[in-house]
Amino acid sequence: MKYYAVKKGRKTGIFTSWDEAEKKVKGFSGAQYKSFKTEAEANAYLNGAKKTTSPTKTHHKSHKKASTGRRSVQPDGDIIVYTDGGSRNHGNHRGGHVKASDKAAWAFLVQTGSQKYFESGGEFGATNNRMEIMAFLEALKYLKRQGLQNERIGVVMDSQYVLDAIQKGWLAGWRRRGWNKSDGSKLHNKQLWQAVDANLRDFPIIRYYWTKGHAGDEGNVFVDHLLNQTMDQMGQPDPQASPAVTPDKQGPQPIPKPQPIKQQPTPRQPKPIHRKTAPTTPTSVQDIENSLKQLGLFDEDDD
Repeated sequence: MKYYAVKKGRKTGIFTSWDEAEKKVKGFSGAQYKSFKTEAEANAYLNGAKKTTSPTKTHHKSHKKASTGRRSVQPDGDIIVYTDGGSRNHGNHRGGHVKASDKAAWAFLVQTGSQKYFESGGEFGATNNRMEIMAFLEALKYLKRQGLQNERIGVVMDSQYVLDAIQKGWLAGWRRRGWNKSDGSKLHNKQLWQAVDANLRDFPIIRYYWTKGHAGDEGNVFVDHLLNQTMDQMGQPDPQASPAVTPDKQGPQPIPKPQPIKQQPTPRQPKPIHRKTAPTTPTSVQDIENSLKQLGLFDEDDD
């Protein structure tokens, strides 16, 4: 059982269900509340513990930066999500458009207790920023499909661009201006940002955390390795397809999505999370698992 302590809201006190506590804080300006595993901790919070303001639906939530060492960030939440996107823009000059043949991919990892779910996808001719947005969006869509949007969620990413759009009010500003930038110019990846905005409205409790990419954070290294595995398996783009010179005008060329192989984990009531792998053949699945084991990021006992 969890205890939800409301320090500032329509009604203060300790509640044993989120549905009841949410009514006391939803839409209340400056609401202060937090969940605890024990009633004693909840009472301590109400009676003078250090003030903590939980995230609200405004989506302007604080994030923590990782240290410069090789330690992982310590995100808070019942569900922890890692997202990452990347591209291989070989031969492009700085500031130039990606080529239609450039590979790009996204990946996310969802952890809850000992259970894990990860997924990845790729496109040709897409920018790094597009893949970062895709990773976050696909993670949100997965959580909604599992009915987990009301859980306490911590999201860890190395994309300052995506974090700033959410936390600094850029997303709300784009919406007010009809999805244009402040100078009136066209917003790149408009449809993706609209989808992110629509999905975020269903997530009342998300905390965001920034981590330095390729700096030893285990979850970040995992999704980075996964998206690179996806790009390694993409092959070559279809020469008959129209080139995606500027993804914002024409859209990148997607690769066919393989049918995932499902592996049933130990049931977790009431909302089990299943773990899938993206490759389509047993050989590809084994290759990915072997690579992840070498990095120490795959535990055979998780299934």
